[in-house]
Amino acid sequence: MNVQPQRKAELIEATIREIGATGSLAVTVGQISKRAGVSSALAFHYFGDKDRLFLAAMRHILAVYGTEVRQALASADGPRTRLEGLIRASFSPTNFSHDVIAAWLNFYVLAHRSPEARRLLVVYHKRLHSNLVHDLRPLAGEAAPGIARRLAGLIDGIYLRFAHFPADEPEDSASAHVLAALENELRACS
Repeated sequence: MNVQPQRKAELIEATIREIGATGSLAVTVGQISKRAGVSSALAFHYFGDKDRLFLAAMRHILAVYGTEVRQALASADGPRTRLEGLIRASFSPTNFSHDVIAAWLNFYVLAHRSPEARRLLVVYHKRLHSNLVHDLRPLAGEAAPGIARRLAGLIDGIYLRFAHFPADEPEDSASAHVLAALENELRACS
């Protein structure tokens, strides 16, 4: 049995939990490895360095998020319910957890110094914008791109606020804020 995929997954999960515990990228591969129950040498063997391990963790977070968004979109029956599903997926318990939010905040910081992180962040933003615009266009016409930028900014802002004031933004409240903004934007277009 090949344990490499299992060990990599354990290291990725440990990275997310360790960043969540410290709130920063100031963690060592040794701390992450210890949390995963593997040696630092094995972590370096699989990922090369801490930044690559963290990027693998962010790819994992983005893959989970993408899966939840696709499921929400597939079960929706029109543009409005697709938008609502996408917004709710952004704040699902898997995506809107303390550890994942800490990873996201550190990912934004890493994107300032890492071209690979920057590229991954740009891909995420383009996909979110594209998904929003696709379903906003039938409802808001030419106003769709601007509304999409505002909704995406609100989603990011709620993540930032939650990182500092977690009691203020439970999952249902977070989704409700963005859904209310969507409602206001669509009302203004009609």
